[in-house]
Amino acid sequence: MHLELGEWSRFERACDVGAYLGLVPTLNQSGEGSTSGGITKTGSQYARRLLVEAAWHYTRPPRIGVTLANRQQGLPDHVLQIAWRAQHRLYRMHTSMRQRGKHANVANAARARQLACFLWAAATAP
Repeated sequence: MHLELGEWSRFERACDVGAYLGLVPTLNQSGEGSTSGGITKTGSQYARRLLVEAAWHYTRPPRIGVTLANRQQGLPDHVLQIAWRAQHRLYRMHTSMRQRGKHANVANAARARQLACFLWAAATAP
């Protein structure tokens, strides 16, 4: 991800990363009406695919297993807190969208955009 995006600090807000990677819906406006469509698919296809594939892992309840605990050793506390909040929020987002009847792929694209926002927060945190 980092190699595809370069400097994270060039994005002023977290939502700018999702827009840069094409994980926001298209918008068709005419007069007073507007319609949202599929994602725009601009930016790096490779980075977008990584996020979408990673987002599928948030369909299960959040937990920290042995492997993840070993991988997280030595990381700063603020990054671990962001990661834990991300696990909970992305799982809640998945269950909420599925309960409302959203298609699994639509819910996953939304989770991928949120994941990009959490990555921005972890990369730009002081």
